[in-house]
Amino acid sequence: MRIAVAGGTGTVGRHVVAIAKERGHHVMSLSRAEGVDLVNGRGLDQALQNVETVIDVSGIQTMSTKKAVDYFTNATQNLLAAGKKAGVKQHVVLSIVGIDKANSGLYAGKLVQEDEVRHGGIPWTLLRSTQFHEFVPMSIKAASVGPLVFVPTMVTQPVAAKEVAAALVDAAESGPKGRLPDLGGPRTEHLKGLVAAYLAKTQQKNLIVPLRVPGPMGKAMRNGGLIPAPGSAVGRQTFQEWLDAIDAA
Repeated sequence: MRIAVAGGTGTVGRHVVAIAKERGHHVMSLSRAEGVDLVNGRGLDQALQNVETVIDVSGIQTMSTKKAVDYFTNATQNLLAAGKKAGVKQHVVLSIVGIDKANSGLYAGKLVQEDEVRHGGIPWTLLRSTQFHEFVPMSIKAASVGPLVFVPTMVTQPVAAKEVAAALVDAAESGPKGRLPDLGGPRTEHLKGLVAAYLAKTQQKNLIVPLRVPGPMGKAMRNGGLIPAPGSAVGRQTFQEWLDAIDAA
């Protein structure tokens, strides 16, 4: 199968590309590094020629609702328009568990993306996953001020990015299925504990400052609104196993 991966150089995208290639698919990555700009559509028509399936794991790092909505609206509309021109048979998209309970920032953008895909005219598959293990070091970097790291009060169920990638390639191989069961990691955790474990493992001396996020987003973080419902798909690798693997590498 000819597969194009939007965001193929990112945390999940690089695993999607590698796994799909290992399974014998012809894979191309769609990113600015490869001369494709999802936001303005530059290079998309050419890149999607003869492509059968698009896997969209693209994203933006922002807390701004407007920036997130604008990005996912433009990128998704451009991908779908170019896909229809090229005769793409399936559009697979990765989203986030619980976004309908916290409609702001990045989550608002993902809701718009999901709606565009549902009504985009290409048969689709949608997978929502929880935050990846890699979310912890990313959040530390984003929320550090000097020796302090501000950590939201959050219940999470982190999952391995590689397992999410494998599920997306499985979806591409299975054909359009609409919304799949949500995917989360094997254990429910508190973000503060994960941050503390990562800091200890990497011998960083940052002081953790708990942060109570206001509004619906904060409520969803605290009350488990961002973890999968019972009966959802469950990954295998725990956060601690991921940490141990990082240390051994």
